[in-house]
Amino acid sequence: MYRKNVWLEKQNSYEQIMNFAEDYKKFLNISKTEREFVTNSVVLLRRAGYLNLNEVSSIKAGDKVYLVNRDKNVIAFTIGKKPLKDGLHILGAHVDSPRLDVKQNPLYERGDFVYLDTHYYGGIKKYQWVTIPLALHGVVYLTNNTKIELIIGERDDDPILGISDLLIHLSKDQLQKNAREVIGGEDLDVTLGNIPLKGVDKEPIKNFVLRFLKEKYALEEEDFVSAELEIVPAIKARDYGLDRSMVAAYGHDDKVCAYMCLRAELETTDKEYTSCLFLVDKEEIGSVGATGAHSVFFFNSIAKVAEKLGAPDPYFYAKKALENSRALSCDVSAGEDPLYPGTSDEKNGSHLGYGLTFNKYTGSGGKGGSNDANAEFVAYLRNIMNENNICYQTAELGKVDQGGGGTIAYIFANHNMEVIDSGVGVLSMHSPMEIISKADLYEGFMGYRAFLKAK
Repeated sequence: MYRKNVWLEKQNSYEQIMNFAEDYKKFLNISKTEREFVTNSVVLLRRAGYLNLNEVSSIKAGDKVYLVNRDKNVIAFTIGKKPLKDGLHILGAHVDSPRLDVKQNPLYERGDFVYLDTHYYGGIKKYQWVTIPLALHGVVYLTNNTKIELIIGERDDDPILGISDLLIHLSKDQLQKNAREVIGGEDLDVTLGNIPLKGVDKEPIKNFVLRFLKEKYALEEEDFVSAELEIVPAIKARDYGLDRSMVAAYGHDDKVCAYMCLRAELETTDKEYTSCLFLVDKEEIGSVGATGAHSVFFFNSIAKVAEKLGAPDPYFYAKKALENSRALSCDVSAGEDPLYPGTSDEKNGSHLGYGLTFNKYTGSGGKGGSNDANAEFVAYLRNIMNENNICYQTAELGKVDQGGGGTIAYIFANHNMEVIDSGVGVLSMHSPMEIISKADLYEGFMGYRAFLKAK
């Protein structure tokens, strides 16, 4: 159903929509980083009977397998009835979100405070990250290679962290700056403490914090060199609006689509084509590196599936399989916000509550950097949505000259497969608190299930 309001069209699904949103909120609250999302996804995959592909000698139709790459990617397959060379149905989403990363030499004392030096990750409005409660998540490897996992600021009895801002009474000069410069990148430093260590003359406050880290985590200052620590908002996913129709949370972009993909893979059975769930890292900074979508991990995983299926030339077989594949690049779209009407084309915007959004193209400045799906594939998806009574809409990322953005769709397209962007509309995207519609969340899940089952 094209451009139909889910709440009106599917009143009988109200309870399912609300229950699905509750599951999502619980998962999101424990999956704020890419490592956590992958770890928790593997728990659900294994619970559903998926086996590590590296631990099986062969596979056949109906088997369910997965692989993990550096704790930041997970790829899962359900082997379909048709030969792999006939193509896969692929759901791809990214599990990284804009945040602040702790630098490798981060601790310093200034005045009567000790701080963590950070470097922001992805596109953010820097002023949105001050004076809000923040939490520390990540891993540290000690000198003896012991792995320490840190989560500080999420429990009710945890201390929170934060970044201070200048009081309004002394902000005359600050407020003369444009929004991009009000808070500088080097000013996004997180306050850690204020108590000096007795008997220490040099950097007594920093030494007090170091003593705490040593006693609680056996962590020395030098161990920050081999750490990956992220600063994220210390807020939980909450119902938004008096009618509880929406969810407010950090990290909807793109964990909301990743969760819909995960649930669709887990809950879709009897598949004609082999299904592939691909959860990937580094999209917010260009899909680079060993855990980004550009990595050969994706192709090598397909080849490994071909090998376990007994293909004589797995790499050639994988190339043919990908050429015949269909993929949804599952990423969020800019939600139509009536408070900012000048930035979008209302008739081509993603309206909250109207279901799954398809973006035929993204990019900027004349579709630069986008994948532009062909009409044949759009028609194929349109028929799937209509046959399964899925509410869907089409959209683009704002008015033509307002800006733009990209996804992993063009990377999938490099394998010569059919691919289009699809996801849900988000308000306040890339902010510490993003907003989605529960109706879109559930309808997106249903749409992804329909795609995986399609012939």
